[in-house]
Amino acid sequence: MYIHWPFCLSRCPYCDFNTYVRKAIPQKRFRDLLCSELAYEANRLGRRRLASIFFGGGTPSLMFPETVSQIITEATTYFDPVSNLEITLEANPTSVEVEKLTHFRQAGVNRISLGVQAFDEQALQFLGRQHSVAQAYTAIEAAKALFPRVSFDLIYARPEQTFESWQRELRSALNLMTEHIALYQLTIEQGTRFDSLYQAGRLTLPHEEEAAALYTITNDIVSSYGLRAYEVSNYARLGCESRHNLVYWRYGDYLGIGPGAHSRFALQKGLYAVQRQRVPELWADFVEQRGTGQSIQENLEPRARAREMLLMGLRVEEGINLHRFAQRTGMTLEQSVDHDILNKALEENYLVQTETILRTTQEGRLRLEALLSALVL
Repeated sequence: MYIHWPFCLSRCPYCDFNTYVRKAIPQKRFRDLLCSELAYEANRLGRRRLASIFFGGGTPSLMFPETVSQIITEATTYFDPVSNLEITLEANPTSVEVEKLTHFRQAGVNRISLGVQAFDEQALQFLGRQHSVAQAYTAIEAAKALFPRVSFDLIYARPEQTFESWQRELRSALNLMTEHIALYQLTIEQGTRFDSLYQAGRLTLPHEEEAAALYTITNDIVSSYGLRAYEVSNYARLGCESRHNLVYWRYGDYLGIGPGAHSRFALQKGLYAVQRQRVPELWADFVEQRGTGQSIQENLEPRARAREMLLMGLRVEEGINLHRFAQRTGMTLEQSVDHDILNKALEENYLVQTETILRTTQEGRLRLEALLSALVL
């Protein structure tokens, strides 16, 4: 289950997520409405096994801890939680939010994901972050003292970033010895402030060859610290992978609650894609009037299912189980991909296929975007 908290203190120039800056956040109203929508969906879905809860955003660490506590309580009442239920909350390393970490732990959160993004003061300013490097270190140490599981994010391949400076920054991060780290190359997302600068020629990114070399260096360094690249941008010690994100990548059922949240779940008549009103105030009005902020519900056709499962499943090191692929989508692999591209990708060692698995190699993940656009029908 995913809960979307759409509010932020400010909007980062690289971010295209469904986020909003408001002078005042209607905390009680949104707590009540998130719980109302959860109740509505629980009634529709019936009792199911609950493997994870993820509070994302936006900036969910701006939520009142009692809101987090109430949602966890209600979710684990409506559904059947597994014994090792993973409950993640995203937080920023600002001092105000770090002060709330103890309360989030008491609310039931057992995994924290910190939006550090850089260990360089100039880079933090460039990325529009509101914390300092010192605050990032403080937040990580505080999180490690409170939570059994800790992850944080970094953004690299930034303008004018050298190979040497990134290696130093990455090693500093890995010396903190967390179990999981997400490392994203900076990309230009449509409609962001960075997009405007990029279109105007005022912002440049590393060339494709430089970006590929940075990715290779990153993988080499992270693996030397005992973490493996279990997904294109996510690294973990064995057994410490994000169970929540693996549900997405394995194309399992998930329920999204809150403004703009997406869902994929099976009901008797098919596999449904659900999307909710994006604007917080419109979503809130919908929930008050109808019990749900749902704006779109679509019964996915087999080809759409196959496309989504390929796009998600080839991101992960383990690849796609072909038997499950046929069960989940109603199509075989042969019906879902361009045969010529598949054969070329196998010959070039970008993909590996056995009787049961299709997966990308590290060389394939270097070219993943181009590979997927050519391969998937």
